[in-house]
Formats: sequence, C-alpha cells, structure tokens
Amino acid sequence: MSSFISYFGCGKVYKKTDKDAVDFMTTGFLDLTDKVLPFYTKYPILGKKSKDFQDFCIIAELMKGKKHLNHGGIEQILKIKAIMNRGRITT
Repeated sequence: MSSFISYFGCGKVYKKTDKDAVDFMTTGFLDLTDKVLPFYTKYPILGKKSKDFQDFCIIAELMKGKKHLNHGGIEQILKIKAIMNRGRITT
C-alpha cells in the first residue's frame, strides 16, 4: 500500500488499530478526481464493488460541478449514497 503514495503522488497509509489491515487515504479532492479515480476507471474494480465505484464517480462528478452546494444536489448525492454498499439490492 505504501507504493500507492509513490505511484499516485499523494495520500497516506494508515494502519487500522483493530485489524491487520491498512487504508490508503487521499484528502485532496483533485488528487482523488485527477489521479485515483482515473486509475480505477482504466483498471476497473471487479465484482459487486464495481457498482459502488460507479456511484462514487457520479458523486465525485456532482461535487466537481459544485452540485453539493445546493439542496437539490445534496439530495441527489444522499439518494446515491443510500444505495451504495450494504444498501444495494443484489439480484
């Protein structure tokens, strides 16, 4: 995971205290939209998490367009968020 920092040129790696795992986090919105998301678009996530990634990209685009700054945009983001991860109905 530490090589993510070198590859993307951003972010930090945090060790989870209660698990034998780490998280890669980036705090800069442009780092996320210009570096991390394009990588996972080029090399897609496989399996059921791919739909969550697609939804996350939609939210990122809404935020990039400043839609999160108005009530309608926030509602749209919250609707998308509600169906992500455990909220998604699988068929």
